[in-house]
Amino acid sequence: MGRIVAIDYGLKRVGIAVTDPQQIIATPLTTIKAQEVVAFLKAYEQQEAVEAFVIGLPKRLNNTESLITIIVKKFIHLLQQTFPRQEIFQQDERYTSKIALAGMIQGGYKKKDRRNKANLDKLSATILLQSFLERYPR
Repeated sequence: MGRIVAIDYGLKRVGIAVTDPQQIIATPLTTIKAQEVVAFLKAYEQQEAVEAFVIGLPKRLNNTESLITIIVKKFIHLLQQTFPRQEIFQQDERYTSKIALAGMIQGGYKKKDRRNKANLDKLSATILLQSFLERYPR
């Protein structure tokens, strides 16, 4: 059984979270620049067995697509071409950033750490992945 990697894709930064090998718990991994994400994932796959990817799909509150949704779908297509053996799941990512920020406040993060968008991105990816695991138990 391989890990599941969650991706919170943004135009500037990409939050990455992973499961443990048994696919029980989601853990924040890192935040990287958007243009480096495919190279990072290739290198990560060489170190760890990756079974699937979960990509956060941004939508408006009324469930319609936005400009970033189209960009994320293009990224998903690139991911499918680059990693043809792995399953790719799309997960609604509405409210993940707000939930992540609330979690940071409850967790006692300092204001300085909460302002760091990289922390917010990788926590958003973790929430996205944990939500996926709860919704689709393996």
